[in-house]
Formats: sequence, structure tokens, C-alpha cells
Amino acid sequence: MTRSVFVINAGSSSLKYQLVDVDAGTALASGIVERIGETAAVAKHEAPGIEPVREERVITDHGKAFGWVLRQFEAHGPALEEAGLVGVGHRVVQGGARFDRAVLVDDDVAAQIDDLSPLAPLHNPANLQGIRSARATFPGYPHVAVFDTAFHLTIPPAAHRYAIDAQVAAEHRIRKYGFHGTSHQFVSRRLAELLGRPIEDVSSIVLHLGNGASATAVRGGRSVETSMGMTPLAGLVMGTRSGDIDPGVVFHLHRVAGLSVDEIDVLLNKRSGLLGLTGTGDMRDVQQAADAGIPRAVEALEIVAHRLRGTIGAYLAHLGRTDAIAFTAGVGENAAPVRAAALAGLEGLGIVLDPERNAGRGERRISADGSPIEVWVVPTQEELEIARQVAALVDG
Repeated sequence: MTRSVFVINAGSSSLKYQLVDVDAGTALASGIVERIGETAAVAKHEAPGIEPVREERVITDHGKAFGWVLRQFEAHGPALEEAGLVGVGHRVVQGGARFDRAVLVDDDVAAQIDDLSPLAPLHNPANLQGIRSARATFPGYPHVAVFDTAFHLTIPPAAHRYAIDAQVAAEHRIRKYGFHGTSHQFVSRRLAELLGRPIEDVSSIVLHLGNGASATAVRGGRSVETSMGMTPLAGLVMGTRSGDIDPGVVFHLHRVAGLSVDEIDVLLNKRSGLLGLTGTGDMRDVQQAADAGIPRAVEALEIVAHRLRGTIGAYLAHLGRTDAIAFTAGVGENAAPVRAAALAGLEGLGIVLDPERNAGRGERRISADGSPIEVWVVPTQEELEIARQVAALVDG
């Protein structure tokens, strides 16, 4: 009998969903409702064997969005009552230092997610809004919160603590949390399968490269270091985020440039990264411009590769022994030049890329035969990872 999980990723004005067959590892249906609360929302629903549904209509809140979604399942399928639905999984960005695994959602858990909102003000309130609407829509099913940060709570204090006043840090919950945890967990586990070894025996580096980007060093299935910090702003160069930057730049921008704290926040989160360097945050556009010889695009890719190489080198040192490196997410899976640039010159560290394999598509090894450290492209499946965690918790 099919076992399925309804996976929800709620944003402030969006609702993304996927009905996942846990055992087959496939999507039975998926969709998104965007621009909730605006003049005209855009809603889409897709499932194998049906014509994709797309509508523009007024959808005032997440409750109404769930109503639209249920009508699509009723009208177009698959029928939820026949899909073996065992639970509803919710992506929650920030679980703080409290949640190191998926948990059943009750009123107390919901209150704790709300309490953690100051650490993720753009995400947790929206995630919680989705949880509340979903609990009202699916009252007869267990609801499970799966946290982006949970996988990284195994990082040791030497890696997650910042060298600031300890009392201030404790009072305001300042520490490295890391993000993209479900992706890093899925890919590191899949990588061990591809290597044909138990996860407990594998040390790997996972590079999740998309509009948001992060790297994680994984030893024995446990995160031991990651590039994002207290917020998703830290670490690698991203689509619109700066990544690591001297904290003194913030003071300089305030005192000398006269920017407010909110203006600096917008600058570093929404007007930096590839967008700030080139005028576009889309790696495909940047690569096309670089191929055409446009200097600022060429330089931007060099900056991206420089940051990646430095992170890879640091993680090789932290792990001591590294078996494999995996590229994943939109850029990591599809941008062969980025992968090649990130690994260029690392042959002496045991990383030898095969150009022909790197130019291919899909899940595959892209390192040369005999490379001491294998390199793979592993498509991430965050919804499947969430669904598996939900099913495991529900099954007990």
C-alpha cells in the first residue's frame, strides 16, 4: 500500500507543496500558490497524467490557499484519501538549539517556533502561518516540523561559538546554526550509497549551490562544520547575498555612508552577491556574460570560485580524511564551469576532475578514474528527505 506525506513549505506570500510517495521516492503531485494576499495570486498544480493547472485569482490568506489546493486534488487528483496519507510535513527554517530532529507539532512546539522568530524573522512567522492553516485543513493527520537547522546541531562548540562576550551571546542566542540541513543530510546519505559504504564510514563535503549557497563537512553522517552562520547571510557568495564580510564594513556603511541598519540589511541580503557584482543574481546570466568576455562577469565568477576553493580547503583540513565531494542544487547540479572553477588547482589535494564527465547531466561521478577524492553531482530532494523524516517519526 502506498504511504504518502504532504510536504509544505510556507512563505510569507507563498505556499509550495508536494505529495510524496515515501517508499517509491517519487512525487505524486506538486504545486505552488504565489502572491498570496496580493491583487492576483498565481496558483499551479501538477501531477503525472494530468494537464498542469494554472490559475490567477484572488487568494487572501494561507487558509484560502489550502482550500484551492484541496480543490485541485479533488478535481484533478490524485485523491488524497487513496494516496495512503500518513502525515503532513512542514519545513521550518530556524529550530534554534532546541530542535535537533523532526518533532510532532502541538501547541507547545508551535509556541517555541514562534519564540524563535527573532532568529529568522523572514521565515519562521511564515512557516508557522502555514502550520496553523494546515492543521485546520488536515485536522485528522499528524503534523511534523522538520528544521533546516537540526542537522547542524552536531557541530562542536569550537565551530558554532563566536568569539564575542559569552554572556551577550547566551542572552541573545548568538551562535552558528547553519541552514539547508535537509539538503545536506539527504545528499550526504545518498553519496554514501553511491560510494557503496555505510554512512558511518564516510567523510564528505556537500556543496549546496543555488540562489542561496552553503557548504557542509559531514563525518559519519553528522555535520561537523558548515558555512552559513547565525543567519543564511554568512559563507559563500550567493545570488543576492554577500556571504562572509568583515563586520567592520557594517560600521563603516553606517558611520561614513550614512546607511541605517535596515538599509545595510537590504544591501547585504538583497543587493549583493552576484547581483551586486554584475547586475543580475542569476548564475546562468552571469555565465553567459562571462562567456562573452564581459569583465565584471568574469571577475564575479572568479570571486565565487575563490570563496568555494577556500571553503573546500578548510573542510579538507577539518575532516582530516575526505572520501568525496558532492555538488547539488540548481547551480551545483547544472553549472559545469562553476564546478570546474571551484576545483581548479586542487589536484595536489587529491581532487582530479574529468572534464567530459563534468559536462554531462544527471546524477554521476565527475572525478577522473584514480582521483583519491571522488567528486559527484547528486540532485537534492529536500521534499523527499522531509517526507522520510515524517514517516519515520509517525511510524515510531
